[in-house]
Amino acid sequence: MSCMKTMMLLLLGISIAAMAQVQTFPSSAGEVKITPVFHAGVLLQAGGKTIYVDPTKAAKYKGLPKADLILITHIHYDHLEPEAIAVISQPTTEVLAPASVVERFPAAKPMANGQTRQWNQWTIEAVPAYNLTRGPAPGELYHPKGRDNGYVLSYGGKRFYFSSDTEGVPEMRALKNIDVAFVCMNLPYTMPPEEAAEAVKAFHPKVVIPYHYRNSDLNVFKQRLEGTGIDVRILDLYPK
Repeated sequence: MSCMKTMMLLLLGISIAAMAQVQTFPSSAGEVKITPVFHAGVLLQAGGKTIYVDPTKAAKYKGLPKADLILITHIHYDHLEPEAIAVISQPTTEVLAPASVVERFPAAKPMANGQTRQWNQWTIEAVPAYNLTRGPAPGELYHPKGRDNGYVLSYGGKRFYFSSDTEGVPEMRALKNIDVAFVCMNLPYTMPPEEAAEAVKAFHPKVVIPYHYRNSDLNVFKQRLEGTGIDVRILDLYPK
């Protein structure tokens, strides 16, 4: 990386540790830059606007750009952390989240499964994210159907999917025309790499990036997708 590019990224608020993580995607409205920050937390930058998905671990967000929009997927501590939201917020920051999050963080505006919002040049769709079988006890699920959101964000003709915590549910498998997918995997809360790979095969994004993968074997995920034509990109979501 050139010194000039390094300086430009620093001026944009991207830390040295995050630079290697930046993924850039062309669109008809200009470049979309996506930086995985930590665990399920992702930063998107396009058209002069900054969007975060599930910012947690407040210290990881110090020095990053202030948010124009924050999307929260659900109530669990590794997705909803008010301290991290405070670090990246400014007076004009908007927060969208499912109703269960709004109950705990009233500054957020509610957005339910199946709803679509237009925000600046972005179209934001809330899609289902839930467990089919896994839960803490018989008859309970870690993520019940209808409570939590995944998101599909569209910009300049490109579609970006953030799965949130989910198994390979029918709604994920039925997604269409996804250019870039961030897909979770970890046990016992979501699904193992093998299941994640099978779900990804079903909706066949152009690029898939594992996230929320703590302690998962990403080589298994990548091997299961060999020969599919899907570009699997492995990034470090747990920088020291």
